[in-house]
Amino acid sequence: MNKIAFAAPAALVAAGLLLASGPGFATEQAEQRRDARDVKQDTRQEARETKQDCRAADEKSNADCRQDKRETKQKGRQTARDIKY
Repeated sequence: MNKIAFAAPAALVAAGLLLASGPGFATEQAEQRRDARDVKQDTRQEARETKQDCRAADEKSNADCRQDKRETKQKGRQTARDIKY
């Protein structure tokens, strides 16, 4: 009887701790997603500028400038993945 009286409150405390940690984790995860999205949006603009600068310099072909833009965007995607995971 004594063990049962102790187990019930302990189970309630454990359940409360699990419930309390859920919203905190969800908030942190949402913040990480927002940060990753912001990085991708900034990278998109940076990639546009990279291509415009490349075309303005007229040192490379359009295909090479496109490749530079792709590489810039890929680096941004990887940075966003690093933030999220």
